[in-house]
Amino acid sequence: MIPLSRNSVSVHLGGLLRDPLHPITLDHSLNNPCSSLTLFWNCKRKKWKISTTMASNIRTNNYLRHVESMKLMPSGAGHISHLNAVVLGDSLATEEDDFVLPSEEFASQANIQSPEQYLKMYKRSIEDPAGFWSEIAEEFYWKQKWGHKVCDENFDVRKGNIKIEWFKGGITNICYNCLDRNVEAGLGDKVAIYWEGNEPGLDDTLTYTQLLQQVCQLANYLKDNGVKKGDAVIIYLPMLMELPIAMLACARIGAVHSVVFAGFSAEALAQRIIDCKPKVVITCNAVKRGPKVLHLKDIVDVAIKDSAKNGVPIDKCLVYENSWATKREDTKWEDGRDVWWQDVVPQYPTSCPVEWVDAEDPLFLLYTSGSTGKPKGVLHTTGGYMVYTATTFKYAFDYKQSDIYWCTADCGWITGHSYVTYGPMLNGASVIVYEGAPNYPDAGRCWDIVDKYKVTIFYTAPTLVRSLMRDGDGFVTRYSRKSLRVLGSVGEPINPSAWRWFYNVIGDSRCPISDTWWQTETGGFMITPLPGAWPQKPGSATFPFFGVQPVIVDENGVEIEGECSGYLCVKKSWPGAFRTLFGDHERYETTYFKPFAGYYFSGDGCSRDKDGYHWLTGRVDDVINVSGHRIGTAEVESALVSHPKCAEAAVVGVEHAVKGQGIYAFVTVVDGVPYSEELRKDLILIVRKQIGAFAAPDKIHWAPGLPKTRSGKIMRRILRKIASRQLDELGDTSTLADPNVVNQLIELADS
Repeated sequence: MIPLSRNSVSVHLGGLLRDPLHPITLDHSLNNPCSSLTLFWNCKRKKWKISTTMASNIRTNNYLRHVESMKLMPSGAGHISHLNAVVLGDSLATEEDDFVLPSEEFASQANIQSPEQYLKMYKRSIEDPAGFWSEIAEEFYWKQKWGHKVCDENFDVRKGNIKIEWFKGGITNICYNCLDRNVEAGLGDKVAIYWEGNEPGLDDTLTYTQLLQQVCQLANYLKDNGVKKGDAVIIYLPMLMELPIAMLACARIGAVHSVVFAGFSAEALAQRIIDCKPKVVITCNAVKRGPKVLHLKDIVDVAIKDSAKNGVPIDKCLVYENSWATKREDTKWEDGRDVWWQDVVPQYPTSCPVEWVDAEDPLFLLYTSGSTGKPKGVLHTTGGYMVYTATTFKYAFDYKQSDIYWCTADCGWITGHSYVTYGPMLNGASVIVYEGAPNYPDAGRCWDIVDKYKVTIFYTAPTLVRSLMRDGDGFVTRYSRKSLRVLGSVGEPINPSAWRWFYNVIGDSRCPISDTWWQTETGGFMITPLPGAWPQKPGSATFPFFGVQPVIVDENGVEIEGECSGYLCVKKSWPGAFRTLFGDHERYETTYFKPFAGYYFSGDGCSRDKDGYHWLTGRVDDVINVSGHRIGTAEVESALVSHPKCAEAAVVGVEHAVKGQGIYAFVTVVDGVPYSEELRKDLILIVRKQIGAFAAPDKIHWAPGLPKTRSGKIMRRILRKIASRQLDELGDTSTLADPNVVNQLIELADS
């Protein structure tokens, strides 16, 4: 018997898994005197298998009940016989491999090195959240420290209005902590942003000092144009360096930025302008994405015209000239309102006083799709978000100061806020900002960029992984990628086969994968692997981050123990939680806190396996996750029925090999209108126009009628089964007002 030290079990396994001796039993007595772990050599497969045994009466404190497997690593909450495992550095040969164990080399240098270290920190974060988060918060600059209460919350609608406050009374500024603090710490000459243009060979850099200067110039321009603390600024920019510059400039003067993804249509942009009533709109004339030129200024012009008709005029539109896409002389212009960035911003001083704000003052608004059809303005405040994003970035990616970090997300989504701009820069990181398409000029572009900048941490969406899988290994293996150290996944659950390909091919079996689960509303990672601390299962988000208490409940809101599936909720707040929906706190409570009183309801389904690992199963409400973008079915339906020939529409999500979920639309046309290819194209076009190309239906299914109950409710369960061709699982249709509709839909399935 080989006794284990207090280090990670995997540290010891790393040196044993390649030596086919007799079965080896590892004593877990330091963790639990009633458990052991045995290695068996599989001669046929030439690798070790792991078997664990433990007493059945093991109990832990309630809040640790789903992370207790970390104490009994890698077994979990119960017995696992003949578990297949590899150590980081070995490839996952088959679908039978269950675990990837951290290697001794990786774990010994990690920020969190073992299950014991994680459990100690996690336990404290739950038992003493005030002390845990205060210690971390003190690493940042505060003009004034917070009051005696670190956290003040009401998470239960039955006890009054929902309220979440962290570090209230603390006075700080997130821009100061991202920039000034790093410059003062000696990082002024370190590259903050490596910018890579759409066209290969087009690039630029900004050091922390240079970035601070340009942020101050824009901040001074905004102040000079009447933008003050609490005012909103709409940012409609592609992935130019000016996008994070604009975000940070707003934060510096206490303005509330609302970044709108530069793929949204004019109507969608107008909706957001009308809702938050910005003082200034910031955009650029055009962007080249792949071979296509997108004329963003034209879209903004239409949006501003629409918002003015609805009583929200825009007096100032700051336009960055992206000359690589379109020259200024080819840009439509409105004198008096439109101003060229390059003509005015560089004229302002390179220093700007900081507007010190309360930790609970608003930082940004980010609109996300809702099931009602109206986008929801998710509001994040300053202090808690700052502390949480910085901490999650540091630990989930095992960040080191020498790392070069690339997140492929756009700042129009929450990932770009938390893990392109704020999280990395709060840690003094060097960040890649890429303007173009990941497969332009070919499917090897990502790895060309990785090699060019020696990227060590690569964070992307499963959609891109599946797309690259489809293009074949050759586009990957012709590049070195030797710099890569940690991989990450975001936006949706990554299926195990894509996870294995990501691990084996992209990372050469050397890189752990931080498969993160979180949301626009959570501000930062909620359930995520910590790369050096524990074994990973392909496709599982693993265990909760510090301070997060996930629970799985049934339809009655009762917590389910052990191996189960249900609705994923969170009890107790965390610093990065959003505080409200802009202008609609009632909707905030109704959407997130009333479905299961006493909990935050994520809207996601989740399974927990016998080892306590979490597996996200996707949305359970009427929101479809397409390539990591949440799209409300009601939004798409509203766009479809705005077509004069569309009488009714019902939209559901279906599995999609690349995008994760695709949009499948059942459309009932006006009486007398024939089905046609032209009409199908028109319907898709109207969705693209009103929402954006990313929301266009993948399939239009002609529907003489929709399956409805006698009360008129559409039975979407049946539509999902038809769309997925699961025709033997339709279930009871006797409650439909007209059961024959189902047969008609099946007959028209491939028309």
